[in-house]
Amino acid sequence: MKREQLAFLADNPFYTKRFAFYVGRRCRQAPIKDVAHELGLDWHTVKILEMQYMRAQLAKAGTPAPKAIGIDEISIRKGHSYRIVVSDLIRHRPIWFGGEDRSQASMAEFYKWLGDSKNSGIRLAVMDMWKPFAKATREHAPQAAILFDKFHIMRHLGEALDKVRKKEYARLSGKDRRFIKGQKYTLLSRRENLSLDGRQALKTLLAANKRLSTAYLLKESFDQLWSYEREVWARRFFENWRASLKWQRLEPYEKFADMIDRHWDGIAAYCRPENKVSLGFVEGLNNKIRVLQRRAYGLRDEDTCA
Repeated sequence: MKREQLAFLADNPFYTKRFAFYVGRRCRQAPIKDVAHELGLDWHTVKILEMQYMRAQLAKAGTPAPKAIGIDEISIRKGHSYRIVVSDLIRHRPIWFGGEDRSQASMAEFYKWLGDSKNSGIRLAVMDMWKPFAKATREHAPQAAILFDKFHIMRHLGEALDKVRKKEYARLSGKDRRFIKGQKYTLLSRRENLSLDGRQALKTLLAANKRLSTAYLLKESFDQLWSYEREVWARRFFENWRASLKWQRLEPYEKFADMIDRHWDGIAAYCRPENKVSLGFVEGLNNKIRVLQRRAYGLRDEDTCA
């Protein structure tokens, strides 16, 4: 006994590929439950047809050949369960989602999937200061320049400022605390993003607490580091910034400066004109993935969500 293979049938042999692709396109605008109700189909049937449509779209896109990649991780559930997200920074699209955690072995899976020939074409890899990502990149794409994402670096500086705020709040008592209480996001936000009331509150806070005023000005001035186009000038600016911490008793800032010094090679890479790429896409992509996670509520298997 033999079964004839019909090219026009979907993975579910009760439907054609044309209908499967129609279902897949509908699922791009509506949840599986709504599409199943609209077409009079079982929920699991719609899910299978949608997966066939998505596999066809991935096959059509083919294996990418990126020149500049952005690497980040995203939490998929509670309990420190992470997956790695790699995006093409030039074409502004995600190209890989996988791994089992944030380890070097999981990062190596991406480079194995991409292949040695396309790995050799990567000239820039943007990532946070997580060592396993850098080690895997140096092993599989040694010619690529490693650039540490400035948004992650500035987030570390923001955390240092918040630690100073907490220490000042703990040091003071009574009415002296009223200027600091509830002003966390006023301090961490950029001045131009504050409302009129926020700017007035910031002005009052900085006038009332000298140490917080110093920490805030140091945080704002550090942003100048990203404007240099020569490493020697960037290094001179950093050394002067670090020297200004002397006698200020800002321990979180001193630890931040030590961290910058340890990771300087990945920060100095930003000074080269060929490495001036838009870095906001990686963070924006993570936000979109979180929206998709909320939309995928109820889907239990990771293949569908990925």
